[in-house]
Amino acid sequence: MQFDTKIAVVIRTDLQAWQKLNVASFLTSGIAAAFPDCIGEPYEDASGTTYHPLIGQPILIYGADGPALSRALDRALTRNVKPAVYTEDMFKTTHDAANREVVRGVARTELNLVGIAIRAERKVIDKIVDGLKFHS
Repeated sequence: MQFDTKIAVVIRTDLQAWQKLNVASFLTSGIAAAFPDCIGEPYEDASGTTYHPLIGQPILIYGADGPALSRALDRALTRNVKPAVYTEDMFKTTHDAANREVVRGVARTELNLVGIAIRAERKVIDKIVDGLKFHS
């Protein structure tokens, strides 16, 4: 099945493993919140136990260094694609309101990005992530 849209997460490659997983989790929740139509139906096993629904399309995870991550952010914004962002300062906070405050306190060009997530038409996402490799 081919989807009209694509979801991409770009994560800075120099992070510790726990940080990468944390960033990916938070960023995909941003996509789910912004695009509730991307959420599938609840799951149920053969025993009748039900489970939460998931995002119903593949999520592509790319790796990038700091400059490439900033370039992807700029490409997204110039194409009117609103990203979810995660900055290094957010690792030092303990709750959502504090996360928003540390982002609000820094100009966009000075954000110490560790990840972004975007959802848009396939061709638009391809242009935003052009030159990036899948995260390994």
